[in-house]
Amino acid sequence: MSERKVIRRALVSVYDKARLLEVGQALCDAGVEILSTGSTAKNLAAAGIAVTEVSQYTGFPEIMGGRVKTLHPRVHSGILADQGNPEHLKAIAELDIAPFDLVIINLYPFAQTIASGADFAECIEQIDIGGPSMLRGGAKNHNSVAVVCKTSQYDALIEAIKAGGFTYEQRKALALEVFRTTAEYDLAIATWLDESKELPEWFGRIYKRENTLRYGENPHQNAAIYSGGPAGIVGAVQLHGKEMSFNNYTDADAAWRAALDHDQPCVAIIKHANPCGIAVASDIAQAHSRAHECDPVSAFGGVVAANRQVSVKMAEQLSEIFTEVVIAPSYEAGAVEILAKKPSIRILQCDVTSIASIEMRPVSGGVLLQETDLINAPGDSSASWTQVCGGKVSDEVMMDLEFAWKSVRAVKSNAILLSKGGASVGIGMGQVNRVDSARLAVTRAGDRVKGSIAASDAFFPFADGLQILIDAGIAAVVQPGGSVRDDEVIAAAQSAGIAMFFTGTRHFSHA
Repeated sequence: MSERKVIRRALVSVYDKARLLEVGQALCDAGVEILSTGSTAKNLAAAGIAVTEVSQYTGFPEIMGGRVKTLHPRVHSGILADQGNPEHLKAIAELDIAPFDLVIINLYPFAQTIASGADFAECIEQIDIGGPSMLRGGAKNHNSVAVVCKTSQYDALIEAIKAGGFTYEQRKALALEVFRTTAEYDLAIATWLDESKELPEWFGRIYKRENTLRYGENPHQNAAIYSGGPAGIVGAVQLHGKEMSFNNYTDADAAWRAALDHDQPCVAIIKHANPCGIAVASDIAQAHSRAHECDPVSAFGGVVAANRQVSVKMAEQLSEIFTEVVIAPSYEAGAVEILAKKPSIRILQCDVTSIASIEMRPVSGGVLLQETDLINAPGDSSASWTQVCGGKVSDEVMMDLEFAWKSVRAVKSNAILLSKGGASVGIGMGQVNRVDSARLAVTRAGDRVKGSIAASDAFFPFADGLQILIDAGIAAVVQPGGSVRDDEVIAAAQSAGIAMFFTGTRHFSHA
């Protein structure tokens, strides 16, 4: 299997002409017969490299603007002939067809064309037909043919030419890359043609491994991170620190989402996928300080996300706290240097500040697809809320209600978030009933619960959970409403003299 197969005849037809002449010269120097098409052949010939045009070889001209040029039996028979099969060799010899040992093809730039905003007709013209056909044929026949489909493979190609050809294992690896390439190419076309963009009948994605991780959620689990979905933290640039772990990525993603839910400068601190503090303020340093005050104990070893540039002042504050990861769109001059004094802190810069409109969750045997729970539903605007009890609230209280409603989206259900002055002061999350979440939020808030406002991600099924908040001293509450016992819940709020608003929208985070 390690024996090299000599390259005597090559078919070259490339859209991307980078390093074409270098490759052509290497083939020419090795005495390889070159067949080529259109502009590829013209470029080679102009450089004095001996080349035969495919149309001359087939006796059939390129037609329809080049749509048909390589789709010919004399081309494909030479690619598909198994040179270890005497019957194949006899069949092509009787037709005066010589086999190919090497195929070099890269495809029309379809994905780049659609990304450029080109019109439909132009995109259609960039759907390559002959290229994928020849690539797949050569890859199928990798026992006899080496197939090069990317310019990044040219160094290995030139090395193989000089060494006397490719080994079988090398040809097999080249074939694997071909089928990956054509699969990705076809998927891009199928996705583009499908007009049901949101929840399609059929969909697929190509994921590429970016890095292997030390381990998964636990040390006995292998793990890696892949790119291929909508842009996000996978593409973040790590400016400093130890390698990211599996749990670092999941928490950083949750923190980034939580910070991006807010329009004002916001900092979210996440621990084990749940917030231990969220705050907004007029500047990012103040937002961080107030987010940290919510639960300093849990914030130890947490992940911090800022939706604004990290200032030097915020960096100075953060440098005093053990933090696993900080992620932000940018950093003020000097901020990274301050943070980097801690050798292990992972500093990420992510310029993707949009949230994908669709999210995917694997389940055994398949995958769930849903519209992402963004803060953009009709019930997310306070102007659409219904006040069901209590007197008129001040502008300050209304701002706190709006902040808490946006923030509770990031909390795992059952979720209760208490806030005061644009900062969370107590959070209850992930409990199997809303009563326990209310108790947890109140306990974490301590004395700060007095005069705070509460947000519940889903309705109160009974008045008991709300009563815990009332007894602790909350001033107002916002919740979706919609329980069969809404009247009982409203009565409890009315009796306590607190204002309660129904949004008609819930932000239940189950996973």
